[in-house]
Amino acid sequence: MKNFAFYLLFFGGCIPALFAQKQKDQPAEAVASLPDKTIRFPHRSLNIDSVISMKSSVTIKGQRVPYTVTAGTIPVWDENDKPVAGVFFTYYERSDISDRSSRPLVFSFNGGPGTPSVWMEIGYTGPRILKIDDEGYPVQPYGMKDNPYSILDVADMVYVDPVNTGFSRPVNEEVPRKKFFGVNADVKYLASWISTFISRYKRWASPKYLIGESYGTTRVSGLALELQNAQWIYLNGIVLVSPTGLGIERGGVMDAALLLPYYAATAWYHKVLPPDLQQKDLTAMLPEVEKFTIDEYLPALTRGGSLPATERKRIAEKVARYSGLGIKAVLQNNLSVHTDFYWKELLRDKGYTIGRLDSRYLGVDKKDGGDRPDYNAELTAWLHAFTPAINMFLRDELNYKTDLSYNMFGNVYPWDNENDRTGENLRQAMAQNPNLHLLVQSGYYDGACDYFNARFNLWQMDPGGKLQDRMSWEGYRSGHMMYLRKEDLATGNQHLRDFILRTIPRQGKGAKYGRE
Repeated sequence: MKNFAFYLLFFGGCIPALFAQKQKDQPAEAVASLPDKTIRFPHRSLNIDSVISMKSSVTIKGQRVPYTVTAGTIPVWDENDKPVAGVFFTYYERSDISDRSSRPLVFSFNGGPGTPSVWMEIGYTGPRILKIDDEGYPVQPYGMKDNPYSILDVADMVYVDPVNTGFSRPVNEEVPRKKFFGVNADVKYLASWISTFISRYKRWASPKYLIGESYGTTRVSGLALELQNAQWIYLNGIVLVSPTGLGIERGGVMDAALLLPYYAATAWYHKVLPPDLQQKDLTAMLPEVEKFTIDEYLPALTRGGSLPATERKRIAEKVARYSGLGIKAVLQNNLSVHTDFYWKELLRDKGYTIGRLDSRYLGVDKKDGGDRPDYNAELTAWLHAFTPAINMFLRDELNYKTDLSYNMFGNVYPWDNENDRTGENLRQAMAQNPNLHLLVQSGYYDGACDYFNARFNLWQMDPGGKLQDRMSWEGYRSGHMMYLRKEDLATGNQHLRDFILRTIPRQGKGAKYGRE
């Protein structure tokens, strides 16, 4: 998730120094807290090195899978080996496996950059997921249920909450924010934290994977190279769910042009395309729009004011045809329609706005006039469902004891976006490591991290085409969190399962490039 300015500003306005209580009344299986790692404050304390554990089981694809879930904190250390923060995590480990040397381990991150790993943990890959309807809308009573599609049958999973998200916090307010809150600082401390986790849980032999969603894709792309270069940890796979631009240069004209296929998908969903397009299936219709985008729309936008009037009109008619907008609106916006305007305009005559992160969601504004929606219809629905569920899961099911607020949106600003080369970092990591593979998952109705920009990432990351056999892309008929739709929850997890299984090298096979 990115650019939720109104939430970030809210949290930035009042950030109390919240710290967790020391763990107590833990289950018998809990690992003892280390008293010397407790940072004390007048009313609360944060134990930055403590965990609790619980055993459970889930049925996945008809098979009973027993597991141990461990939740708690591991410290972040500074360059002088002093603890500067506690990072909260939840670790799911299949418990009927004795030899973990070939058992995959997946580290999962979400985005924001100020959100925790809750979204994919209880929405996508974890063994327990929140109760929602089949299209992803909130239902009451709130709660959790088993996930029959979880990838826990084939891999153990660690869900990581970066500093100031979830229950993760700095040890005190004196720790410089620049240690955590920036593209490269974020990657550096998390790589070190991952190394600590791997050592503590004896997972050095395991095949290792990272999965990130939204800004989490920026995070894991940078981590791929940082882990190799600074921690000497080599991965088998990276999964990017609803990826950002990964620092890959586009520019205004390119940004505008690449949005058109997303507009066409959204218009198709809302049944506002011309009949000849509407009658086609989504994936049969989109190639025509994609071809127009590359062959005609992008060159036309590049010409700007020099485009002849007759050609301008022809392009406007095509853009209107594919986007579901009127020709007049396209011309008034100089052929380049901003997303805010699109979300407000597409169903304006019906009295609705559409969602930013998932265009299937509808909103109702105070007035139909204006250039942008009053609020993000999809985000309010998701917070409605996820916030009670994660608190019920951690506090009630796992019995994790703390008075801390679980930050769904934490204060991580100002965030340093300088020198974002994460797409190039990922390419370099893949070039250096012949065992490293990439899977990208995109929702067709995601307007924040749209599917065509995700494909553009793959083209530009590997302009020579040398890595294409290790890159794959999958599209889903939903939005940013495509897994909230039940059909895509099942399909997406199966794609993950297949990806993990096919990227574990054959025993004894060397990691090398071969000559033809």
